[in-house]
Amino acid sequence: MLHNTLIYIGSLTITVWGVGHLLATHPVVVGFGPVSTENRRIITMEWILEGLTLCFIGVLATTMVSDGPVIWACAAMLVIMAVVSAATGARTSVGPMRACPFVKASVAILFAVGNLVR
Repeated sequence: MLHNTLIYIGSLTITVWGVGHLLATHPVVVGFGPVSTENRRIITMEWILEGLTLCFIGVLATTMVSDGPVIWACAAMLVIMAVVSAATGARTSVGPMRACPFVKASVAILFAVGNLVR
């Protein structure tokens, strides 16, 4: 019971964070100011892909809640993404970017603890 609850909470959290990422794509791209068309496309692509990746991890963990190795893989990917976020976006003055590593790491912890309390 606790196993499922922790993984579902983590899944919902990271999926909502991913949707928020997708919804913020346009304002973020516009916030860069005048950049070349190629750079605008690259920024847009990266924001969309990170949002989709977060949603995918959330949905995958929800559908594979009883498959321990998949949950560990989701947790590992979130830790990797948290490290990259901590080294890049979290070093900006943008509040949600600064929170991103903590959200990802927190969900990874929920997944790990959920896996351990089977």
